[in-house]
Order: sequence, then structure tokens, then C-alpha cells
Amino acid sequence: MAVLAGVFAVLGWEHTEKAASAISALAGVAAVGVMIWAAVPTASGGGNIRVAKTGRATAHGNGLANTGVTGPADALKNNVQVERTGDAESADGDANTGVHLT
Repeated sequence: MAVLAGVFAVLGWEHTEKAASAISALAGVAAVGVMIWAAVPTASGGGNIRVAKTGRATAHGNGLANTGVTGPADALKNNVQVERTGDAESADGDANTGVHLT
């Protein structure tokens, strides 16, 4: 903001309006570019997933004890690697120490 104020002061008030319009247009184009860039990894399904050396999980009741990877199958489009996961225990629910796709 201080830089813009300095530029506006140097340009004078008669040219400030044109400079502000140009800066606003560039900021708008940059914002659209950032939005598209941020959406691309989501559309491609994300990257690789690696889970290793996890701790212990215990579930009570109908809960889920998970020390690996769980999620919807269509969300895991790339490699999933699970190594040396911890113990998972559940009396009445689910226990997962590897990959559990729904």
C-alpha cells in the first residue's frame, strides 16, 4: 500500500485514476489466474499418499480405529503407500491398519 501511495503521489492526481484502473485490471487477471491454478490439482485428484510409522488407535463403541488410509475410492487416483502402521483396535466398530476404500 505504501508503494502504491508513493506511485500515486509521484504521478499526480490527474494520472492517478488511470494508474489505479490499470492496477485494478492487473490484480483482477492475477486473481483469476490464481483461482485456476488452485483448482487444477483438485480436478486431477491430488497427488500420491504415503503413510508410515503411525501410532496406535483404539475405538470404543461403534467407532473407527484407523492407523492407515481410509477414504472414498474415487478420491485416491494416484499411488497409495502404507508401511509399518501401528495397531488399531475396536470392540464393536471398525479397525484399519492398511488401506480402507469406501
